[in-house]
Amino acid sequence: MKHMRYVLAAALLLAGPAALPARAADTPLDDIKEAILRLPYYGPFDAISVDYDKGTVTLSGYAYAVGLKHDAERAVKRVAGVDDVNDQIEELPLSQFDDDLRWRAFYAIYTNAFLSRYAPGGGLLWGHRDGLRWRQVPGLEPIGNYPIHIIVKGGRIQLLGVVDSDADRTAANLAARGVSGSFGVDNLITVHHSTT
Repeated sequence: MKHMRYVLAAALLLAGPAALPARAADTPLDDIKEAILRLPYYGPFDAISVDYDKGTVTLSGYAYAVGLKHDAERAVKRVAGVDDVNDQIEELPLSQFDDDLRWRAFYAIYTNAFLSRYAPGGGLLWGHRDGLRWRQVPGLEPIGNYPIHIIVKGGRIQLLGVVDSDADRTAANLAARGVSGSFGVDNLITVHHSTT
């Protein structure tokens, strides 16, 4: 067995770096995400995703909080290993009507008995930052402590994020559709399928 380990190690060394699995530690992606999470007003009405490629970070998604787009870019530029930031975050327009829809959708979803484990102080996924993928934008992960992000623009509600099951996805969709006054709901929530 000991001899087998040496043979495997030697084979990997001879094969070169291409044979070794890619490690997340080789990129500052975790530091980039943490820099955004530290912004004090990043919340459930924002949805920022990041992509990192050879020193260039692409920020995408939506910013509800005034100044968040600028502050997210500034915070990411300070991360070691980041040479350039391509900021494609869309700033949501100010609208009292949209604000009202945001809050009513938030309460409809996060106070729903069926979805209670996703609410602040709730269960397993609350605050879960690793292992969940935002599949609507291939290769990008959502950043944030809220599993369900609520984006409202022009009276339309868009749900983004990751939940445990199809039933949870459907429940969030029904809760958002129950908010009167919206012009429609786009449910882009992804179901997390465990790999274990």
